[in-house]
Amino acid sequence: MPDTTSHRPVDETLMREISAAFNSRDANRIAECFADDGVFYLARGPEPVGRPLRGKEVIRKAMADRFKVIPDMRWEHKKYVLAGDHAISVWTVKGKSADGEELNYQGCDIYRFRNGKIVEKDTYWKIVEHKDRL
Repeated sequence: MPDTTSHRPVDETLMREISAAFNSRDANRIAECFADDGVFYLARGPEPVGRPLRGKEVIRKAMADRFKVIPDMRWEHKKYVLAGDHAISVWTVKGKSADGEELNYQGCDIYRFRNGKIVEKDTYWKIVEHKDRL
């Protein structure tokens, strides 16, 4: 039997739409980029993978909470690398948190897609320290 599910290619247009959703700081718009069973692995968290956010509602709430703390958070996307149902987005994130922390981090996201929706988004960023250590 043929596959009748809609298939959207992973291309630069899709990646720009996702980037625009995050820069809109609209938690509902961001959550709609994810599949119902999508997982967003935050860079920080209690597990070796960071903090996994599982499902649209959990992702939506976490993003809404984040933008309350960092209301001007924004990403400057430098490039996208596309590979089948995967993509990498390389960016700089900037903003200022409510406690005064200045964000200016370089990082990347590794994505996996299904039918134009994010199934996995794994975030990595450089840790800025002012100590001389490896």
